[in-house]
Amino acid sequence: MTKDEIMNLINRSLFATIGYTDETGRQNVRRAFCVWHRGLGRHLISTNTSSAHVRSLLANGNACLYFSDDSTFEGVCLFGKAVVHFERAYRELLWNEGDEKYYPKGVEDEDYCILEFVAESGRYYRYDGKGDLSASEIAAFDAGREFENGYNAVNVNSQGQ
Repeated sequence: MTKDEIMNLINRSLFATIGYTDETGRQNVRRAFCVWHRGLGRHLISTNTSSAHVRSLLANGNACLYFSDDSTFEGVCLFGKAVVHFERAYRELLWNEGDEKYYPKGVEDEDYCILEFVAESGRYYRYDGKGDLSASEIAAFDAGREFENGYNAVNVNSQGQ
């Protein structure tokens, strides 16, 4: 897979699975809506501050993030760190109309935070092969990119607009 094909997979995935270790040393996974990306190396997820995975990631940020397309048998697993953000700029970026049903106090709700996953390396596979992504490859691909809603970009491009 080329880096562009991997990015296309990430953009069309809608959801990612985040893996982490909890305070007791158990391995855990959570499936999360994840459409905001800055290239291959940075991904944003809105979530509840009170959730067990946030508590675990604040104590130990080591994590992995897995994107897949079951219909085409493609996947990429990124290895790195999760950073928990409480800054308004991150909260506003991911805020959507209707989110107040989860966070009644709006963007400033104390139970609303953003996880930023920062990839250090990765591994991808597809029917035609598999391979690794190094930190330098990720950095080179991501140079000059900003956060964008990749799912919206894929849908707009697929509709010819």
